[in-house]
Amino acid sequence: MLTHYIDIQLRPDPEFAASHLLAALYAKLHRALVQLGTDQLAVGFPGYASKPLGLGQVLRILGSADGLAKLMALPWLSGMTDHVQVSPMATVPAGVTHRQLSRVQAKSSPERLRRRQMKRHGLTQAQALDRIPDSAAQTLKLPFLPVRSASTGQVFRLFLRLGPASVPGLAGTFNAYGLSATATIPWF
Repeated sequence: MLTHYIDIQLRPDPEFAASHLLAALYAKLHRALVQLGTDQLAVGFPGYASKPLGLGQVLRILGSADGLAKLMALPWLSGMTDHVQVSPMATVPAGVTHRQLSRVQAKSSPERLRRRQMKRHGLTQAQALDRIPDSAAQTLKLPFLPVRSASTGQVFRLFLRLGPASVPGLAGTFNAYGLSATATIPWF
């Protein structure tokens, strides 16, 4: 249950852009969530905006009081304390709307899609090129964070889509990025 939250506000820094600090903070959170092995902590970005694209300067972590206490007992914020201000744990306000914050993946590499077609369907390179031209690449106009997967080491852009408001919220589990394809989070 997402009954409590902690806000982590980025402090202004003349040496680092807010987007770089947010990416570093999120990377540290991802590693902590992997270490905890929990599927009951979620993230939110109250400053999420589609125009101009951005996630703002606050990372909100949502979960139960016990789950958040376990997370904050880990030294995951080491190295970031000069760059952030952590709020005390608070209760989610009553009657808030809920929204889904989920990862969106684009089919952005036609070459990768062609290789997959060749492997799965036994196509030649020319046949795959006919099926999937370079113009098939998709681009997303969504806020994103550059992240490195803790399991594979792969660096990629984690594009985030904010769904429409709904009441009541939908329960579910969250992955090691604090996101869910089905559950919603309190949005305030």
